[in-house]
Amino acid sequence: MASARRTDLILLTVTLLLVMIGLAMVYSTSAVVAQERYNDALYFLKRQLVWAGIGLLAMWGARYLPYRLQGRLTMLVLLATLVALVCVFVAGKTVGGAKRWLLLGPLTMQPSEIAKYAVILYIARTLGQHQERVTSFVNGYLPNVLMIALFALLIFAQPDLGTALILAATAGLLLLVAGVPMRYLGWSALAGVPLIYWALVHVQFRLGRILTYFDRAADLQGQGYQTWQAELALGQGGFFGNGLGQSNRKLFYLPEAHTDFIFAVIGEELGFIGAAGLTCLFLILLWRVLRIALTCREPFGTLLGLGIFLLLALQILINLGVVLDLLPTKGLPLPFVSLGGSNLLVSLIAIGTMLNMAEAESRSA
Repeated sequence: MASARRTDLILLTVTLLLVMIGLAMVYSTSAVVAQERYNDALYFLKRQLVWAGIGLLAMWGARYLPYRLQGRLTMLVLLATLVALVCVFVAGKTVGGAKRWLLLGPLTMQPSEIAKYAVILYIARTLGQHQERVTSFVNGYLPNVLMIALFALLIFAQPDLGTALILAATAGLLLLVAGVPMRYLGWSALAGVPLIYWALVHVQFRLGRILTYFDRAADLQGQGYQTWQAELALGQGGFFGNGLGQSNRKLFYLPEAHTDFIFAVIGEELGFIGAAGLTCLFLILLWRVLRIALTCREPFGTLLGLGIFLLLALQILINLGVVLDLLPTKGLPLPFVSLGGSNLLVSLIAIGTMLNMAEAESRSA
């Protein structure tokens, strides 16, 4: 009983609910496509179930692994992640012109997902354990920014601009929260503007997404197609939805219905109530993560928890923003819900870390 009281049962319950909702919706959104492509309606569900099993075991392991030990293993995690990112260019799997995945038997791993957590861990360790370095340009700012730049550039070269920007934005916000002077971070942002401008303007599909965002009606059958279909799905769902499994848009109308645009199908099948309920679960999860981070009495734990909060919050906000046509289209999974084993694994490890942090604090209270 004592152990149960120390566990953040709200965070654990919400996480498990999100995983179960994700599994149900992955099957609902992918069964027809899987049957068409692979002659197996359960193809995508089975893969997600394997990753969910691995992720839940990893979450349980992270829950019992002292979060302080993660700090001591930071350099090992960084080195392993760096090697994996380099291996992507040598032996990675190419899909749609991008090399982002490593083959692990029948499964694929995306090292860039691990990189986001590894960089957060590095910043939390260097600034949390050496607070006197936070405002120092040479000892606080420079090592962290160089590490961020190294991993972001490797991910950008895959090419994966979106994940690189998520990593840089999360890490940059964490540096700001830690106390790194804003003028240093401003210089970094300005230094990255030319590269981002080139990546947006000189790559046709990215430029098309930006232009279509401001005038989607001009290209409804091209760059504006996904958001158009997502809006139709949300509109057709109404308040109560058409019922689980009863989406029309997922039937070859909405591309990536089981990945980036799964929220649109949730809105169509479960209606406003279902979409709002899922959003509330995300808000509860973020609230618990933030609460644990702010109540941690160790600077390392606080920064690690805040990094996890920022990472999850940015991914959720951007995914929902894209589906609701508030942001330009960007392929980014919805944590815990979208098809995507690497993202699910890292998200569950992050939750396990927060559960361990909460239990460690309750024992020392």
